Amino acid sequence: MTIRVLVADDQALVRAGFVALLDAQDGIEVVAEADSGSRALATAREFTPDVVLMDIRMPGMDGLAATREITADPVLDVRVVVLTTFELDEYVFEAMRSGASGFLVKHTEPSELVRAVRVVAEGDALLSPSVTRRLVSEFAARTKQPAGPPTALSDLTSREREVMALVAEGLSNAEIGARLFMSPATARTHVSRILTKTGARDRTQLVVMAYESGLVRPGWQG
Repeated sequence: MTIRVLVADDQALVRAGFVALLDAQDGIEVVAEADSGSRALATAREFTPDVVLMDIRMPGMDGLAATREITADPVLDVRVVVLTTFELDEYVFEAMRSGASGFLVKHTEPSELVRAVRVVAEGDALLSPSVTRRLVSEFAARTKQPAGPPTALSDLTSREREVMALVAEGLSNAEIGARLFMSPATARTHVSRILTKTGARDRTQLVVMAYESGLVRPGWQG
């Protein structure tokens, strides 16, 4: 199955580089380009890509606003990867809240860009454990923590809460399995059930939900 990609960036040379790289890969096709957030939104609705590479700073509607609109559209099933200049750009935190499945720095290695498209197309989050720990700690520090219990997670079993907390730490299914003495397949099943119960789009949104609900606190480590 071919992964359909939309590239949104206001710099023509940047777009051309991404398009040339991705179109050269087996199983990936760039179906459209956009040079602004509003055009990215309109183009996403027209071409229904699987993945959008979204620059944040664009004229008119920026990439964050476009990401919110795209991920909130019930008709679309699109994963958004935001493109940023710095690894912990201030906009990355808002991008996570806006529904982005991950982020990439623009100077990333070509192989990493290709891997990112494949990873998010499969429904996984594009957040490495080391980056996740720094990112979500800072994200959580900016988020007012609830005083009460995490009501958004009330349908989860105690085991599912354990798994979700480890997702928030940035662990893979294999690492979660090793930590909780279960197989990676069982860990994946738990994550799938958690996604269904919480209504989260992917693992990135589980990270956000884990911190915003109070299940995990800043500086927490399992």
